[in-house]
Amino acid sequence: MKQRGVAVWFTGFSGAGKSTIADALTEKLKTEGYQLEVLDGDEIRENLTKDLGFSKEDRDTNIRRIGFVAKLLARNGVIVLVPVISPYRAIREEMRANIDNFLEVFVNAPLSVCEDRDVKGLYKQVRAGKIKQFTGIDDPYEPPANPEIECRTDLEELSESVDKIFNKLKELEYIS
Repeated sequence: MKQRGVAVWFTGFSGAGKSTIADALTEKLKTEGYQLEVLDGDEIRENLTKDLGFSKEDRDTNIRRIGFVAKLLARNGVIVLVPVISPYRAIREEMRANIDNFLEVFVNAPLSVCEDRDVKGLYKQVRAGKIKQFTGIDDPYEPPANPEIECRTDLEELSESVDKIFNKLKELEYIS
């Protein structure tokens, strides 16, 4: 399979479906024979950026580190899926400017839907006062101004979201 390196940057609230879509897209791409890596926000926090908290400065540093790794992989021909909240528009735009092949995917679901899903139990902890500086509750989330792709996970099936991204990768000739 012919492919070009690209960083597919998933942004959205916790529970919006970023990792779910990235996992399903991973399976589809691997089935088709493409080389890829996933830089999952939770795994990165556990293994690469454990030293960082959740202040704006630390969040920006976290994204810069992830972006650096994504840039290295993408420039070496790897498809890189990056499901991270990345709440601030300016740092996402910085990543867009620094990574040659960058696709922004806005995984859009209303906060109420994400809170109802509460896959990791985080919203419950936030509401109980156990977690502070949580995106969408007591810390801001700035939606993308012009994402290449928007996945409305409250309105569309997982397969629709995956197909949107897969088809955009084909359209832009990142995959054949």
